[in-house]
Amino acid sequence: MDFIEELRWRGMLHDHIPGTEELLKKEMVCGYIGFDPTADSLGVGNLVQVMTLMHFQRCGHKPFALVGGATGMVGDPSGKSAERNFLNEETLQHNLKCQQAQLEKFLDFNCGENSAVIVNNYDWFKDFTFLDFIRDVGKHIPINYMMAKDSVQSRLETGMSFTEFSYQLVQGYDFYYLWKNHNIKLQMGGSDQWGNIVTGTELIRRKDSGEAFALTTPLIKKADGTKFGKSEGGNVWLDAKRTSPYKFYQFWLNASDSDVSNYIRIFSLKTKAEVEALEAEHTTAPHLRLLQKELAKEITIRVHNEADFNRAVEASEILFGKSTTESLAALTEEEILDIFDGVPMFEVNKDAIKGMEMTEFLAVATGIFPSKGEARRSLQENAMSINKEKITLEDAVPTAKLLNGKYLIIQKGKKNYFLVKAV
Repeated sequence: MDFIEELRWRGMLHDHIPGTEELLKKEMVCGYIGFDPTADSLGVGNLVQVMTLMHFQRCGHKPFALVGGATGMVGDPSGKSAERNFLNEETLQHNLKCQQAQLEKFLDFNCGENSAVIVNNYDWFKDFTFLDFIRDVGKHIPINYMMAKDSVQSRLETGMSFTEFSYQLVQGYDFYYLWKNHNIKLQMGGSDQWGNIVTGTELIRRKDSGEAFALTTPLIKKADGTKFGKSEGGNVWLDAKRTSPYKFYQFWLNASDSDVSNYIRIFSLKTKAEVEALEAEHTTAPHLRLLQKELAKEITIRVHNEADFNRAVEASEILFGKSTTESLAALTEEEILDIFDGVPMFEVNKDAIKGMEMTEFLAVATGIFPSKGEARRSLQENAMSINKEKITLEDAVPTAKLLNGKYLIIQKGKKNYFLVKAV
């Protein structure tokens, strides 16, 4: 496949240095993208660059993923309004190890000549002294060139430390080192990285009269103007401990129709013909959310696994009345709290509600109803259920059926849920 054309139809091409397309058509190219180890997990925002490397490898080129053991100590000022707090060495190393494990799930490290490689820039910076750096690197890049970068200009009024100011030189040297030692001719990244990337091509040109290339992808913006990669609960992470598979699946499933055509091109490995066929089918019945379901399935399986995807689907169906008492009983506490995140929750004493009549439970113990009379009317109208089983006036609170020994899911009508925690 033609890498540039692949990015172009997917809407993933923002800019590239002239000659990049010709180089990629002429030979197998070694190219890299850097990842910032500010957390022990990559987020869905990083997935754009992960997918770029995947497409790069699938087009026959050799991808390098650089984990920033050295640059992570400095902090990239691009797009930042203030300087970040520095990470200690122990935290940084933990983050690097976790991110590397995640990258290994996406790229093929055993496919012959274009097998993927992970490098850590700490390896070539750890013995590089400050005096050597300013003599061998700093002398080649003029101050006015560095001052012109957007990442510097945007911070002139609020202030920028020398540490952050020098970041572009550090990243530029990464490119020079990889060009010199690993034959890497192309650096890729988001459009906000253009200034840092071309500092590397400039250093290669000035220091060794060499030639290197740059390519950037657009920054993703949601149609409603809000930032991509965040949910109401904050960042959406690839690590299941930070964002559960259920919430991860829901993030993609809840994509708007105005965003999902963009997302499925970027985050799916489906071909152009497959995507266009899905879009045509989606248009005929948008309420079925076919595009969202296909995207959520593919990306949840890739990031997590098929078993996690199946559990996420089962958990999602609980809110739409398709679950059974057996599927409810199989839920973990984390899944219960994820599914019913945001619904009214009441805490009651487990011993006090044992054998309690239903109107007392619904109105006094929990406050789901403002009065026993209203609770009675709902029960008489057959509108109430606990753990998906209908309840009547004659029933007592089924404490024997507490989920995970502590939860009852109360449902009023089809859409009104309440979560009761017995303690």
